[in-house]
Amino acid sequence: MPTDTFEKTSWSWQLSQFQHQVGEWCEYQFYRFQQAMPELPTGWSISPRLGEVLKFLFWLVIGLFIAWVSWRLWQEFSPYVYSWLNRSSNLTDFRVKNHSNESSIGLLLERSQEFYRQGNYREACRCIYLAMLQQLDQNTIAPHKLSRTDGEYLQLLRSSVTPIQPYETLITTHGAIRWLVNHGIQSVNN
Repeated sequence: MPTDTFEKTSWSWQLSQFQHQVGEWCEYQFYRFQQAMPELPTGWSISPRLGEVLKFLFWLVIGLFIAWVSWRLWQEFSPYVYSWLNRSSNLTDFRVKNHSNESSIGLLLERSQEFYRQGNYREACRCIYLAMLQQLDQNTIAPHKLSRTDGEYLQLLRSSVTPIQPYETLITTHGAIRWLVNHGIQSVNN
């Protein structure tokens, strides 16, 4: 068997080497820390009871930290989890919901056309914007959150594989209209 068929390196070996190096670095840092600590007087020791209390407090702090991180992760990812569970648990319910979403998207687009014909461009853009948000939620590209800003929607779109140019145009137009309305400019005539 020729020697060039053997692997010279692998990911598992590199990971093992990295873990070994990190372990040695931590051991070295701990050794340096111990050398920098002052010598304790002879016969000095912590009572076993105090040691147990300190150990309990240490694990309590670690547990609270893990609970806090878990809670923050759940807050951030629960809409995605619920969306995934709803999609996989009941397909019939999903089809009914999907149909109602499609009809409400269609309704919003029809309302947008009506507002456009009336010359109410602000409301027409708002209806298109709401229809887009509903479509993004329906396609699980960007699940709907009341607190989400235009910038957050753009960030979600950029991180997905969806072509974002039409969405980006609509979101920036919506942001410009909101800015105009907030600054007291009611109509824009070119």
